[in-house]
Amino acid sequence: MLQEISISNLGVITQATLPLGPGLTVVTGETGAGKTMVITAVALLLGRRADAGAVRSGAKHALAEAVVHLDPDHPVLEAASQAGAFIEPADGHSELLLTRSLSAQGRSKATIGGRSAPVGLLGELGADLVAVHGQSDQIRLKESGAQRDALDRFAGDGFSRTLSRYQRTYRQWREATRQLASLKQDSRDRMREAENLRLALDEIDSLDPQPGEDEQLREAATKLGNVESLRSAAAQARGVLDSEDFESPGITTLIETARGVLAQAGSDDPALQSFADRAAELGILASELSSDISGYLADLDEEGPERLAQIEVRRAELGKLLRKYAPSIDEVLSWAQSSRSRLDELGGDDTRIAELEEQSSTLGDEVASLAADLTKARTRAAKMLAKRVSEELTALAMPDARLVVEVNELDEPGAYGQDTIAMLLAPHAGAAPRPLGKGASGGELSRVMLAIEVVLAAVDPVPTFVFDEVDQGVGGKAAVAIGERLAMLARHVQVIVVTHLPQVAAYADRHIRVIKNSDAGAQSGKGFTASDVLALDEGERVRELARMLAGQEESDTAQAHAEELLADAQQLVDSLASTPVGK
Repeated sequence: MLQEISISNLGVITQATLPLGPGLTVVTGETGAGKTMVITAVALLLGRRADAGAVRSGAKHALAEAVVHLDPDHPVLEAASQAGAFIEPADGHSELLLTRSLSAQGRSKATIGGRSAPVGLLGELGADLVAVHGQSDQIRLKESGAQRDALDRFAGDGFSRTLSRYQRTYRQWREATRQLASLKQDSRDRMREAENLRLALDEIDSLDPQPGEDEQLREAATKLGNVESLRSAAAQARGVLDSEDFESPGITTLIETARGVLAQAGSDDPALQSFADRAAELGILASELSSDISGYLADLDEEGPERLAQIEVRRAELGKLLRKYAPSIDEVLSWAQSSRSRLDELGGDDTRIAELEEQSSTLGDEVASLAADLTKARTRAAKMLAKRVSEELTALAMPDARLVVEVNELDEPGAYGQDTIAMLLAPHAGAAPRPLGKGASGGELSRVMLAIEVVLAAVDPVPTFVFDEVDQGVGGKAAVAIGERLAMLARHVQVIVVTHLPQVAAYADRHIRVIKNSDAGAQSGKGFTASDVLALDEGERVRELARMLAGQEESDTAQAHAEELLADAQQLVDSLASTPVGK
């Protein structure tokens, strides 16, 4: 529970310390005195969104600090310890210090047990420490989600475990379904890709191109396209080599003549014999060259226009491949090789789709089964919650009111099951139940919310409840009834109430008053007020209740009425004395 809250420079409060403890603590004060800053401080300590406008005018920053006492095995302490917090052992409990600072520029810092921590961690811990209820929570109670949360809390730990299992399975099912849909969508694209690859490879395979074939055909086409000039050049060259004209003999004849002359004189000089040998070699080379040219001419005669036509047809076929796939045949063949590997990869989709279809079907069946379990549990809990809340409403001066909790099935499962929850209120006998958002006044919503919290506190309590003027819109007997139920709730948990009703304040175990001090602003010359926070003794409580009753705290009549309220409240408190107070 919250043992103490300290506030600095928050709103109109310059410096204040609120001593708290078990049971019911009420905070009262005139309008504008700064009562709401107590709730703002608690909200900051719970990690709620910080508003720089809450920093006191002229101050650089505001600070909220809380001392929390918890049982040594409380889960909050384990989470805080993991974050490096220092936890102070005390008499039968452990003490944890929470702080939140807020600069006038809007920057916010948090510490848990003396160690800096993310503000989000304060929110996580705060959810298990304090439940804050105010007018905004009444509005939230009109929403189906908030009503579902209330019912699920009432359904207990067994339901919570089933819900956790359902949500885990639901996430797995959604992920498997998403992957399956994505893969099927991709599969259509991949199937088109595979079909295109198969068509391309079939086209390439049908032509069976060979490495370098495009260059070879280009050279052959160039050759055959110039066959006459090639034949003329070859014939002239062969004539130069082999001419038998006496007046213009060919090279081979001249070389042979030179060799013979050198060989005849070679017997007289070895050098000439060497020249003769070399001339013989030249003759052989010239003869071979002449023979090769003759063969070339013979081939030209065989490769005529028909061969050129065949080559051009082949080049045209290969040209289609070059235009579609790559600029050369060698690159076309390389593309084909990589495409065959890609085609093999694309062939594995069918197996993965089959696996995901089976997984999605299995998880879907489990989701449906768990959703049905949640529906059954919610339906049972809804009847019991409606019955108990209706009983509480009777005690809250709504004797003919009846709460109805409907569990309706959705078309599709969602993150919380396949149900939608609707809380309806029949405020009077014979009245048809209507949704809380339509058929309930602010005062009725206040009592419905209080009734729900009283019922939930017995099955799923947090250590501390904070109510911010949830008694707004009620008075008379209803106000007394709210005070009684808050006192009963305070037997189980710590309750802190900001109230303007003396009928509620009379039931307090501890009464704190926020007092506006206008003189502080005048003396400072800065034109703003300040507030003091005081813990009241019995005499001061009487005067404060008298002020709340009649606006005249010194009036004997008002004080007598206040004393009567306190006496009546004390009778109820005494009757509850045997009930252990929650910590």
